[in-house]
Amino acid sequence: MFDRVRQLVLRYLRVPAEPEPPFGAPGSVRVFRAGRNYYRLRLLRWLVGQIGAAVGIAFSLMFIDYIQGEVDALRAAHAKAQQTQQAAPATTPPTVTPSSEPQVTGANPIRRVPLGKTQRNGQRAIVQTLEHWPWWVFPLMHIFEYGALALFVAQIPFSYAIVRLEFEQHWYIVTDRSLRIRTGLFSLQESTMSFANLQQVQVQQGPLQRLLRLADVHVQSAGGGGDHEHEGGHDSLHTGIFHSVENAPEIRDLILERLRLFRATGLGDPDDPHQHATAAAATTSQSADALAAARELLTEARALRQAVG
Repeated sequence: MFDRVRQLVLRYLRVPAEPEPPFGAPGSVRVFRAGRNYYRLRLLRWLVGQIGAAVGIAFSLMFIDYIQGEVDALRAAHAKAQQTQQAAPATTPPTVTPSSEPQVTGANPIRRVPLGKTQRNGQRAIVQTLEHWPWWVFPLMHIFEYGALALFVAQIPFSYAIVRLEFEQHWYIVTDRSLRIRTGLFSLQESTMSFANLQQVQVQQGPLQRLLRLADVHVQSAGGGGDHEHEGGHDSLHTGIFHSVENAPEIRDLILERLRLFRATGLGDPDDPHQHATAAAATTSQSADALAAARELLTEARALRQAVG
């Protein structure tokens, strides 16, 4: 079931199943993924959200049923009172009952409301307002609520699949010359950094990550979009994050070791046009020197042949 939903979502969002490795030797490719506890944390958040939505829908249905029952009871009471009043003789004087509280007459009579009944009076006011609404209002509310319940049930497998797919879309690939980071499902982000521009590698870990045995590896490189400088005169740094990995020290040590070997061998950035031009100029110069040496050797060989002959 999940595989079918995964294929549907990836096909709809047009997300490649796996990223291509960055530049480097094929045998040096190392792939890292986000930790399983990161997935469990996201799954817990999803579960809490689903439970909250279910409780909200259930409370809404119960509240509508309660209000509808109160409105129906009030309408029945008013109908019964009207029938009683119509059946009573017209000459019957109104019954006066003695009351211990003074009766206040006028346009705005003052009534004392006992403490503890404020909430009940508020509900009564709402019921009295809804009493005059058309009969089809409550059935329409029930249709919307049951429609919302059906949509809630239908979205459960898809929202779960999105949570799992978002976790699976964390790709961290390291070669002997560069690294690539790809994250995101709806908003896909992919960045590639060459070891030629790498500046700093550090591990960061928050309290919750420490509890879950996770950490982030921050990789910073200089430049990338021209020599943009800040007020301090330093180049802007571009940061790549290996988010919520379980083996952060291993990733850091691997990158630092390969960076050391990269700099020791004197390899340059394969995407740097300046280095391509330098390499081409060096190759042209070496070819010219070799051609000159060959011509000189040929001249000496001809002179030696003439002297012997």
